[in-house]
Amino acid sequence: MEKPRWWLLLLPSIVLLNLVGLCKAIESPQYAVVHAEPDFEVRLYVNSTWMSAPVNELSFEKATLFGFHRLFQYIQGANLNYSRIAVTVPVVTSIVPGAGPFRSSAYVVRFYLPAKLQADPPVPLDELHLKPYAWNSHCVAVRKFSGYAKDENIAEEAKRLADSLSRSPWANLSSTESNYSYSIAQYDSPFQFIGRTNEVWADIKVSGADGCNSSGIASY
Repeated sequence: MEKPRWWLLLLPSIVLLNLVGLCKAIESPQYAVVHAEPDFEVRLYVNSTWMSAPVNELSFEKATLFGFHRLFQYIQGANLNYSRIAVTVPVVTSIVPGAGPFRSSAYVVRFYLPAKLQADPPVPLDELHLKPYAWNSHCVAVRKFSGYAKDENIAEEAKRLADSLSRSPWANLSSTESNYSYSIAQYDSPFQFIGRTNEVWADIKVSGADGCNSSGIASY
């Protein structure tokens, strides 16, 4: 399977990320599955803080590359504390609704901050143009897909999630108030060729544990 060639630009960074991953457990944002079907599930994510990198770019792949490069500098010490930050997963690229070939020309790439830094993350250097993002507890519909997340397939994967939701009790509950049309979560190094995990995320317009369950759908 051919890997995206633009990732070669980040080869030194990626090698370091792989070594870090071998040495310690990697943190992820906490969630509970409140509903599951064969082709998607609904999760309740708890409050969390992320570091975000806005990017103006037509290509999802390039936006992810450019945003992640800035975030990687941040976790390697480009912050006012000069401190290194543990790697977390996933890297999430949110598509901002707009007018482009994929109905967007703007993206936000996000890095989940480790638990010990959630309340007080190191301040990034100004030139990185990063800012913390408080993600309030809310419900997300999630569809998994394998392989690489690329310009050629992310819109189709998002459509498949939308089609699944339209045939489920969660029809008409996708959020119209979200600032993002959908997000792509990537969990693996680009040099992991098999067994890759990606997800499409779409916000659900209910929030909190009571909101997730108040839709009349039983929790799992």
